[in-house]
Amino acid sequence: MNDRDKPFPHLLGHEFVGSAARWILGCVFVYMGLSKALHAVDFLKLLRQYEMVQSHVLLNLIAAVLPWFEVLCGLLLLAGIAVRGSAFMSLVMLVPFFFIVLHRAMAIREANAIPFCAIRFDCGCGAGEANICYKLLESSLLMLLSGLLITVRTNRWCLRYDLAKSG
Repeated sequence: MNDRDKPFPHLLGHEFVGSAARWILGCVFVYMGLSKALHAVDFLKLLRQYEMVQSHVLLNLIAAVLPWFEVLCGLLLLAGIAVRGSAFMSLVMLVPFFFIVLHRAMAIREANAIPFCAIRFDCGCGAGEANICYKLLESSLLMLLSGLLITVRTNRWCLRYDLAKSG
């Protein structure tokens, strides 16, 4: 049976795009979460630089829990379990991160009077020092992938559907 004979051949593109988005987002979240979790003290120091949380207990809780939550969301995305919920939670993490990093970059630009795209700092995402323009673009693309996964339903290569078929 060729693609023309299959019902809804245009949906095969959605399956591929959805699976690719799921894998990319899942890998990024697993990598970034593990890199923060394995360097927890460094991550805590970077969180302190944002001066968003005054309570040391809450700051320590965020530094301890957030990386493992990212890893969990990434693993769920890779496995294809609770894809929409995991994509939504990744979006909930990415949107504030985007604006927090943007705010810090604007403060650095004001303090040092340098062009915006010349700003480089370790934002705490787990990838080390990065150019702010590239980091904001990367965050925007990850938010786009998260939004795509919330709206597009894909069953291909999802463990949840494979388990349901076998049972």
